[in-house]
Amino acid sequence: MARFEPITGKYVHIEVQGVEYRVYFEESGKGIPLLCQHTAGAEGLQWRHLMNDEEVTSRYQVLSVDLPYHGKSLPPESVEWWKEEYRLTKSFFIDFHVEFSRALGLEKPVFLGCSMGGHLALDLALERPDEFRAVIGVESAEFTPGFHMDWWSHPRISGQFRSANLYEATSPYSPEKYRREVGWVYSQSAPLVFNGDLYYYSVEHDVTGKLDQIDTTRVAVYILCGEYDIASTPEMGRQAASKIKGSKFTEMKKLGHFPVAENYEVCKGYLMPILKEIAKI
Repeated sequence: MARFEPITGKYVHIEVQGVEYRVYFEESGKGIPLLCQHTAGAEGLQWRHLMNDEEVTSRYQVLSVDLPYHGKSLPPESVEWWKEEYRLTKSFFIDFHVEFSRALGLEKPVFLGCSMGGHLALDLALERPDEFRAVIGVESAEFTPGFHMDWWSHPRISGQFRSANLYEATSPYSPEKYRREVGWVYSQSAPLVFNGDLYYYSVEHDVTGKLDQIDTTRVAVYILCGEYDIASTPEMGRQAASKIKGSKFTEMKKLGHFPVAENYEVCKGYLMPILKEIAKI
């Protein structure tokens, strides 16, 4: 007998900064909106374990979105996008999530992002605190320079190279099948997208000297960092949280840069208490 998952997918057309995008997203569950942002060069399926967890979906409407140019969200039809280099900017990233949330009529959603999504959690808390009831930054940091490099887009760099590199960013304690899945996802993105995302991750995201401006009475802030993350290390996450009055930081033991995707069962032990706490806000 066929076994179906509770996840459904659909498209929504939204306008961001004067351009219309056909955006693919998946959803599961009912309750408080939980808006999930994937990592650089990836897509929303990274959240599949979370979206199949009845303990989460019994109280949260979980939504995972493919950012434009990623996964099933194609480049926009109304612009000649092939004539310019793809670069994800902070202003677009922020505006996209605000417009996506408004298009779906989400009321004060919780934002959950990993890697570049974890960085965005801090930017949203700083610049759009009243749009979200809480942000959860997984692998967040003030600033992570050095990862935006042209050779990521070199014609001799294949998807297999990206796959191998991101496999190495997972924890050696995570199940091999899920570490390989992380790498598989990275082998499939368009050649220029990963480095274009890293422009935001390593260049435009920089909240150095600004974190004390975040008001956690307006938006709750949580930061989680994997013990084996070499990009946004636990120490970087801890330092960021120490500058945000009222925020909470947790180091996740035996996890790497992709906790929800590489070892959900272990990650859940850290994430679930936060989701329960937010549900009481």
